[in-house]
Amino acid sequence: MDRYLQFAGGPNAHIVIFPMASSIPDTVGFEEAEDFLKAGVKSAISLNLTRKQADTDSALRLLDGVTGVFFSGGDQSRLTAALKNTKIEKRLHELYQSGIVIGGTSAGAAVMSKIMLTGNEKINRDSNNAYIFIKPNNIETAEGFGFIDKIIVDQHFIKRKRHNRLLSLALEHPQLLCFGIDESTALIVRNGSECEIAGEATVMVIDAVAAKEIRTNKQGHFSATDIRIHLLTEGDTMNLTTNQITHYSR
Repeated sequence: MDRYLQFAGGPNAHIVIFPMASSIPDTVGFEEAEDFLKAGVKSAISLNLTRKQADTDSALRLLDGVTGVFFSGGDQSRLTAALKNTKIEKRLHELYQSGIVIGGTSAGAAVMSKIMLTGNEKINRDSNNAYIFIKPNNIETAEGFGFIDKIIVDQHFIKRKRHNRLLSLALEHPQLLCFGIDESTALIVRNGSECEIAGEATVMVIDAVAAKEIRTNKQGHFSATDIRIHLLTEGDTMNLTTNQITHYSR
C-alpha cells in the first residue's frame, strides 16, 4: 500500500475506491476510504455503483482529477458485472493509459487480467474438495478488465494452495504467463510490459510458453513437459515481453 500511495501521488493523491466485489460494499468502501485518509491522501471516496449508474455521465465526472483507482476484495464477478463494457470501464482504461495507478486486493487483483479466474470449477462440483485435479475445461474464467493482457492473475495463491487451478489455465493458455500472488504481496506492472514484486511473501510464475507435449490422457488429466516455475520475492522483476527475470540483490 505504501508503494501504491507513492504512485498515486502521496499527500496529493485523489483516490477512488470501487467496493462492489464485497458482499457489504458500503461498509468496505467507507472503511477503505477512511484508511486512505488516515494514510495522508488528499481525498478518498468510495463509489458503489450499479451497472446502470456506471453508464452515466454523472458517474464519469466523479473520476475527474483522480490519481489512483482501487478495487476492493470479495467476488471479482460482482465487479465485472457492474463495470464491464460501461462508460466507467472505458474511462478507467483511458486513465490507465494516461499514467494513473490502478490497484486492487484479492478480487481486485483478479480483475486486472483479460482472462479472469472466477473461482468456480466446471467439472468438479465438490466445493469442499476444490481443485483436486489438473484438467482442461475445468477452471471457469470470464473476461476481466484487461489492464494487463499478457498474463493471468491468481490471488491468495501459496497460502491457499491454488497451484492446480493455475497450472490448468497455464496449459490451456500456454502463450500467457500465469502469476499466483500470495497474501501481503503485490505485483506492480508498468506499461503492461514489466513487473516488480513488492511485499512480504512470494509470487509464483507458471511459465508454459515453451512447454512441450501438452495433451490429456483417457481420464482427461493434463500431461506436459518443460513447464517452468519461478518463485519471485520483493525487488525481483520480470520482463513480460522477453520473460527475462532480474533477481534483486539482497
